[in-house]
Amino acid sequence: GAGSMVVDTRARKLYYVISTGSAYRYPISVGRAGYKWYGTQKVSRVESWPSWTPTPLMRKRQPYLPVTMRGGVRNPLGAKAIYLGSTYYRIHGTNQPRSIGRAASSGCFRMMNKHVLHLATLVQIGATVHVVRSWKGRTANSDQAPAPKDKKS
Repeated sequence: GAGSMVVDTRARKLYYVISTGSAYRYPISVGRAGYKWYGTQKVSRVESWPSWTPTPLMRKRQPYLPVTMRGGVRNPLGAKAIYLGSTYYRIHGTNQPRSIGRAASSGCFRMMNKHVLHLATLVQIGATVHVVRSWKGRTANSDQAPAPKDKKS
């Protein structure tokens, strides 16, 4: 419904639903092989120039990563982060605009900073985000795949 979002991982697009048959469409990056997920989450918060704390698994794979990084132009989360439930996943800006349109992340959805800034003006806390393999010819709630685990799990 209006105010919800659909992430089409195959097309690498995020749709913000305005009304039936009308949506903003943004190009995105999706999770690379082994990091894709499908399901439904709710927007839990939106932050400007967020700090970034790599997950324990990221730091294990890449020990050179910082424990945390303050927000700013070098930060991988970019200008805004839209947090999904209590998971580590976010819809966020990027410091790597060339990655947009690719399978490049650890499960987050990257957007151009100008696009995430626009999206953040529309998004409401509690809005539903449906992550599907393909939205072609389907309704936003037709993919009933399991949601990702919470951080606490």
